[in-house]
Amino acid sequence: MGKARIGVLGAGLMGHGIAQVFALQGHQVRVYDPSAQALASLRDRIAANLRDLDEDEGAAANVAPSSTIADCVGDADFVVEAALEDLAVKQKLFAEVERYARADAVLASNTSVIPITAIMANIKDGTRTVGTHWWNPPFLVPLVEVIGTDRTSQATIDFTMELHTSIGKTPVHVKKDVPGFVGNRLQHALWREAISLVENGICDAETVDTVIKASFGRRIAVLGPLENADLVGTDLTLAIHKTVLPAIESRPGPSPYLEKLVAEGKLGMKSGEGFRKWTAGEQDALRQKVVQHLKKARKDDA
Repeated sequence: MGKARIGVLGAGLMGHGIAQVFALQGHQVRVYDPSAQALASLRDRIAANLRDLDEDEGAAANVAPSSTIADCVGDADFVVEAALEDLAVKQKLFAEVERYARADAVLASNTSVIPITAIMANIKDGTRTVGTHWWNPPFLVPLVEVIGTDRTSQATIDFTMELHTSIGKTPVHVKKDVPGFVGNRLQHALWREAISLVENGICDAETVDTVIKASFGRRIAVLGPLENADLVGTDLTLAIHKTVLPAIESRPGPSPYLEKLVAEGKLGMKSGEGFRKWTAGEQDALRQKVVQHLKKARKDDA
């Protein structure tokens, strides 16, 4: 497909990363953010990322900061919102976008869990609305979940899938607009059981993480859960489920143990303690380990 004009709403962690990926593939990108400081550092942050990835830092020149929504989206073919995970904020933002965007522009939200139907409820032409959930960091994790609503047209889905494929992403079509889409529903189902194991004294938090990283975590990048079920056999999977599923955590709400941690100010790395205690050095080491792992995976995929 040809080059598209992209409007990105938000110059933060996700927004500047999304802009970077489009810009590297030659698309012209405009980025809006209410923070003048975020806009002022936008190109420098993108150039630094590109240098770190041994990619063409000159691609940062394809990104232009916009101080108004009108300037950002006025001539865009595709607009993606990467603002706070707050429904009211997103709805207000798209009300302005609709006022200034072309009638044929595709409007997308990068929300990670909020249903697209709710975010786009007030958009007059729902056929052009879609969800595009990128994963963090956007320039290292390939997946983009493309979520349609009951109003989204097939043409919008097709265009969005093709656009993201053309920039080297791995788009998947989520056919029903449910909270958390596919990835976060799977991820947080695992987290719910992980928290429950600690809450019920079955093991400590470090053991949970060790078990995952030293067992199925080793193969999950190349062997998905349903591939694994077919590999061992659906009959064995059924037999295991009859024994295990009745004992697995199934409460519909958050864990009281998690709520207690938050109430006590144990907010994870941001406070130095969550499920585990973290020194500044341990935090930095873990973050660097994750980034290096993702960079290696990205290189291996190339």
